[in-house]
Amino acid sequence: MKIKTAEFVISNTRPENCPKPDRAEYAFIGRSNVGKSSLINMLTGNAKLAKTSGRPGKTQLINHFLINNEWYLVDLPGYGFAKASKTERKKWEEFIQKYLNNRENLVNTFVLLDSRLEPQKIDLEFMEWCGTKGIPFAMVFTKIDKLSSSALQKNLAAYKKEMLKVWEELPPVFTTSAESKFGQEKLLNYIEQLNSNIGDSFKQ
Repeated sequence: MKIKTAEFVISNTRPENCPKPDRAEYAFIGRSNVGKSSLINMLTGNAKLAKTSGRPGKTQLINHFLINNEWYLVDLPGYGFAKASKTERKKWEEFIQKYLNNRENLVNTFVLLDSRLEPQKIDLEFMEWCGTKGIPFAMVFTKIDKLSSSALQKNLAAYKKEMLKVWEELPPVFTTSAESKFGQEKLLNYIEQLNSNIGDSFKQ
């Protein structure tokens, strides 16, 4: 799939104010500072689409982007942002969970994981929560250019071992680098494949 157009549509904290659910939708979420905005910008070929920041917790809203006038890409706030107040974190968690649980046209959630780190409890718990709620997701490892191939394989194996303690099989796994654009084609082709599987299901 080639992305020809990527337009910002709306930001909000109320799932009921999201665009009409008449197209397939794909959400991107991860721990704060996992490189989510950089990955979204790399996928869309637009360096300024999602706001990137060296400061974690920059995304605090549900951000909708319309891709190729065909499907929505959704940038969700990062979870586990330590510097946010408890009240703020609780508020984010509530509207993120409400969105993920109730958005009828959500086809898949891409859970971003920092490839440099060992399995993180907060990430494992979030994916387990998705599983209990029946929310389809894929694992997307970011920043693979920041570590050696052997270190990457070691961390991927550690994640696989942890996941298989709970899951019968792994969800789809992608490895990416916003710097080198590695993984761009595979991720976009996966979305294209899901889009073709569902056809016009969400069109009114």
